[in-house]
Amino acid sequence: MKVKPKKALGQHFLVNRQAAMDIARALKFHTGYDRVLEIGPGTGALTTCLIEAHPDADLKVMEIDPESVIYLVSQNILKQEQVLPEDFLKADLEHHLGTHFGVIGNFPYNISTQILFRVFDYRDQIPEVVGMFQKEVAERVASPHGSKAYGILSVLLQLFYDIEYLFTVEPEDFDPPPKVRSGVIRMIRNDVKELECSTKRLVQVVKVAFNQRRKMLRGSLKSLLQNGMTLPEEFATKRPEQLSPQDFVKLTLAVFPEDQ
Repeated sequence: MKVKPKKALGQHFLVNRQAAMDIARALKFHTGYDRVLEIGPGTGALTTCLIEAHPDADLKVMEIDPESVIYLVSQNILKQEQVLPEDFLKADLEHHLGTHFGVIGNFPYNISTQILFRVFDYRDQIPEVVGMFQKEVAERVASPHGSKAYGILSVLLQLFYDIEYLFTVEPEDFDPPPKVRSGVIRMIRNDVKELECSTKRLVQVVKVAFNQRRKMLRGSLKSLLQNGMTLPEEFATKRPEQLSPQDFVKLTLAVFPEDQ
């Protein structure tokens, strides 16, 4: 079913049906979950492909634009009870969706990193994410250490998810076309339940390190070191992009030994 975008809604709508179907089919349901949440369905281009590709899935959508909600229901794309008029960044996800649900979407570029931090917070409830982001964001999340794109989200998400960059979507696949290319990634939850270090302290260390990424860690993390502590030599002269996600766990243990 081809859905004509409503330009009045002021968004970039995916109109290449093959791209939408490729995104929908990227879901693996690897843990046997059946509930899927689509974030920001807009006029339903991806939604219709999800229904076709996964007819047995328990599909819910979160959409805060009332015009989109009216459109989706009036066009019989979704039933009213499938639509949650909630903000993904603020909603009580477990209350609305239960304890295990996949996440998929053509995510709004302006809040895409916030969506990923929210996924990180709900990592034990979200076994899989398939999402389209601005290409640079998608590459950053999937990038290995040593890459210039590697950053805060790379470290935090790669500790708990196996992440794969799937394909690129061009501006002409949208209406209106954005000024940037898009990238689609798949994140599948790994077997890690708990880290050796405090997750709160890990986030603190990673953010401080990358906020001064041009500095060696002995300089950027100086403000976190207490009582004359120094960093172990294996970390002191390195920059944050040189450390693997697991290295950051070890670094956190070194910086905050009393909090573990």
